[in-house]
Amino acid sequence: MLAEFHEAVDKALSNYPVDLEIVYINDGSTDNTLAIINRLRSSDKRITLIDLSRNFGKEIALTAGLHKAAGDAVVVIDADLQDPPELIPELIKEWQNGYDVVYARRTRRDGESMVKKATAHFFHRILQRVGKFTIPEDTGDFRILSRRAVNALNTFKEHHRYMKGLFSWIGFKQKAVVYKRNSRRAGKTKWSYWRLWNFAIDGITSFTIAPLKISTYLGTITALSAIGYGIYMVIDTLIHGNPVPGYPSLIVIILTLGGIQLIAIGILGEYLGRIFNETKQRPLYFINEYLPGIHAADKQPKDDQ
Repeated sequence: MLAEFHEAVDKALSNYPVDLEIVYINDGSTDNTLAIINRLRSSDKRITLIDLSRNFGKEIALTAGLHKAAGDAVVVIDADLQDPPELIPELIKEWQNGYDVVYARRTRRDGESMVKKATAHFFHRILQRVGKFTIPEDTGDFRILSRRAVNALNTFKEHHRYMKGLFSWIGFKQKAVVYKRNSRRAGKTKWSYWRLWNFAIDGITSFTIAPLKISTYLGTITALSAIGYGIYMVIDTLIHGNPVPGYPSLIVIILTLGGIQLIAIGILGEYLGRIFNETKQRPLYFINEYLPGIHAADKQPKDDQ
């Protein structure tokens, strides 16, 4: 897809009066991606290559690109052509009108299953309810960022990242541009439902402690219910005696309490694990090779993050 994607970007911006740096991040791919990028670089000097030392994941790869991008504004876009490069001039226009973040909001998501659409819909709505700031709904990474927005994002050092949340967290003037998202031209997504589930957990735990509060409330309600039920049993025994029935209800109560405790412990474990990872203060990534394009050559690259 890279050659086709690059051609689409070039076509969309060939007549646009700006100097371009096109940054490709190779996130530890095991196919022919790196060779294709190098071949594109041989014919287009605007291309910057960031070849990471291994696969660090999409959010960290995106962070590496933001660290190295040299432009006055930076457009974030996936290379699978689901997000149309021909929309970039409209994003640039709104940035020139004074907006620091102009994000592309999807009106349709062709080529995706109903299950994925439904889970994405509910996840974003849940995150809106439990978060303390607004994350735009039906919005991916496709957007333009001003230089001060990029500089703000580059101050974050956390390892567990949910970039769509960080894009909103920094504030500044933001605006939506709507578009219809295309289906994939080729290949299959590597985002399984299991990876999406873990990604959702990262998104929730990165921006809210609501799960901890919910477990506290649930534990409190359960404890009060147990006390109330205990008082009822004492009174009932004093009035009617104790014929010793209730084995099934006892098992249900024990399993319910045990399940609630395990859920609460699991939530604590998620947050504790993230604290553990952050306290090690390891670098976010290492770069195997950095080849700046012609418009990035004068920029002093930062040390590997």
